[in-house]
Amino acid sequence: MIDAIPTRVTKILGIRYPILQAGMVWASGWRLAAACAEAGILGCIGAGSMKPDHLERQIAKARTATTGRLAVNIPLLRGDAPALLDVTLDAGIDVIISSAGNPALVTERVQRAGATWIHVVPTVKHGRKAEASGAHIVIGEGFEAGGHNGADEVTTFCLVPQLVDALSIPVIAAGGIADHRQFVAALALGAEGISVGTRFAATPESSAHENYKRAVVEAGDGATALFAKPIAPVRAIKNAWVARVRAAEARGAGRDELLDVYGRSAARRGILEGDVTEGELEAGQSSGLIQDVIPAAEVVRRFVEGYEAARGGMIP
Repeated sequence: MIDAIPTRVTKILGIRYPILQAGMVWASGWRLAAACAEAGILGCIGAGSMKPDHLERQIAKARTATTGRLAVNIPLLRGDAPALLDVTLDAGIDVIISSAGNPALVTERVQRAGATWIHVVPTVKHGRKAEASGAHIVIGEGFEAGGHNGADEVTTFCLVPQLVDALSIPVIAAGGIADHRQFVAALALGAEGISVGTRFAATPESSAHENYKRAVVEAGDGATALFAKPIAPVRAIKNAWVARVRAAEARGAGRDELLDVYGRSAARRGILEGDVTEGELEAGQSSGLIQDVIPAAEVVRRFVEGYEAARGGMIP
């Protein structure tokens, strides 16, 4: 396997390969982040399902398990996002991945800490705003991705080259990426790295329940749906719970009624506790490409060796 794949992303982040493990709720705990960092990519703890004290413990465990590069993903719409950011920076994590909110809210704190800042965007407009706010890198996430998505439903294949043309900072491609062919394609589009979620959720190191991982492996190309648009668009594997939410949405349920049908803790129930019928199984369209539960290091190896085999014909 080649020693490194040089891009601006690998240089800025100090990693061997321009691959980021996404900070998924209930799946991206310290074990997965540390395993990915040990494999030469950016490991990420997903703070979206954590309280500040829990995040602090997760960071401490990850720091004892690896000397590789670690990040924390913080959804900015969370009311405790400032506290999560303080915990992260105070613990010495110097790569912040922000998402789902106004990037300008964290500019001053991140710049004061001297941290590297990556922001997730669903459109070119949001990419420009992130760059203007001081982000060092943007992740362009198409609506093929699992979990919460942008309302405009722009695909990865269309979003990434437009971001590359519009911005001067590096762009990382995300959404629906699970194998080396998509890695090569993302670089061909002008991205300088990839961010991968669902493929890493289906690893032994992921904190997701085994039932969830099995549901991902068993999923086909049409297994997921994008729904709950009046609340916040989300993609998950279809089940009875998703069917009820989609039915309420289809009959024109108002936001309050839809929130009542949606309920609370659906993602925890599905991803962490393994209720594949009544839980929210957030996963991307890439689920149809995932055929096995393999260690995170093996996922990285497949990406890199596949890239190496293909680069002669597609990448200068």
